[in-house]
Amino acid sequence: MPTIRLRRLSGELRRLRDASQLTREDVAQRTGINEATLYRLETARVRPQRRTLMGLLDLYGVQDPQRSEILALSKQADEQGWLRPYHADLPDEYTAYISFEAEGRSVRNYESSFVPGLLQTEEYARAVIRGVLPTATAKEVDQRVRARVERRHVLTKEHPLELWAIVDEAALHRLVGGAEIMTAQLRALLDMTEQPHVTLQVIPFGVGAHPGMPGSFVLIDFPATEDPAVVYNESMAGDLFLEAEADIRRYEQIFDHLRAMAQSPDDSRALIGALAHEIT
Repeated sequence: MPTIRLRRLSGELRRLRDASQLTREDVAQRTGINEATLYRLETARVRPQRRTLMGLLDLYGVQDPQRSEILALSKQADEQGWLRPYHADLPDEYTAYISFEAEGRSVRNYESSFVPGLLQTEEYARAVIRGVLPTATAKEVDQRVRARVERRHVLTKEHPLELWAIVDEAALHRLVGGAEIMTAQLRALLDMTEQPHVTLQVIPFGVGAHPGMPGSFVLIDFPATEDPAVVYNESMAGDLFLEAEADIRRYEQIFDHLRAMAQSPDDSRALIGALAHEIT
């Protein structure tokens, strides 16, 4: 379960080796660190032991202040940006996503079946989780709901996350939890989209087929340019993180297409308000 700091450290180790014009085989021969270990270090699979890291920095000729910065980064690499003790009982992929989201600068989220997670009310979230996970215990449901509600702090902190969410109109018609809960959820959407850092668009039924129909996804960008974006896919087959440049570009293009096909933020608000009135 990589953290942002561990991803940053692994990227720095790759850059240092490339700048030294060394292959992993070269490094293995000069340091005694086997190639499999180097691969794991450079792909954020594990955090390097201090002795291993010192050997690599010596080989790459890294001096202060960069050396001290890298050592400090390694020391912090296992720290999740925002996790609670009970999160240990949640799936690893989900806790990794929570950490990424908490350290992100912006999130682009497309949802085909649900209201976007960061915009869900507690009652709506509970109804969704119960419906999607029918075999979950009451404790597991409570943990998931608590995590989802606490995630919303990223929208209210001093430097809030920028959220651009697109949702298929079908998700807004589904009476999750019943009419009362759904009406409250729709009204909450209207309130939350008044925040300048939150943009919500709806893809109306009238557009027909569109690129988002295969499924939902999240694109997370980070404050530091050296931290590459991440795509998060959640499905019944399992959760998946994508970091390859080609994947990032593909999902960015899909999101741009969806943004162009969706109603404007003002028209989307009008549609949501009309739906809330209709349900009531």
